[in-house]
Amino acid sequence: MDALKILFLFLPFFGYALQADEADAFAWESESQLRWEDFRGVPPEDKTVAATTASGISYSFKTKGMPGEYTLDYEVVSYFYPEKSWYHPELSNAGVLMHEQLHFDITELYARKMRKILSERTFSGNVRGDVRQIFSKINRELKAFQDRYDLETDFSRNREAQQQWNKRIAEKLKESDL
Repeated sequence: MDALKILFLFLPFFGYALQADEADAFAWESESQLRWEDFRGVPPEDKTVAATTASGISYSFKTKGMPGEYTLDYEVVSYFYPEKSWYHPELSNAGVLMHEQLHFDITELYARKMRKILSERTFSGNVRGDVRQIFSKINRELKAFQDRYDLETDFSRNREAQQQWNKRIAEKLKESDL
């Protein structure tokens, strides 16, 4: 398994306009864990990658208030996309699945970060543009964090680092629970 990699695929989706193959997407829930049955995409023939998690953040909002002092009614959700997520059964095990779950958990952490920013901010001018900027910044940070996670855990192969990340993300989810 040393030559295998686990690939995280981050898909930034906007709003609720899911395409037909994304209709089965589901939101992150604290009580739910990913199962291999959730990974319904077709894996490539190349078997250097064991699994891919496709997840992303979606948002929608409405403005309220007066010109120059808008607040938002918003919804920010982290989604898992089964049809874009896949695995090679012969290369995957419980450790790989846990690694993939943490990718989805990390996506939820950044959805929470976006919720916090939106809840604390008053908007004045171009609300749509300002929200897009916030979303873009969150996505850049999320991608960098996901890349760091894969690098430090060596795609789940470094078990000690994986355990540290498991603990770290569990703590962050607990302290940021909104």
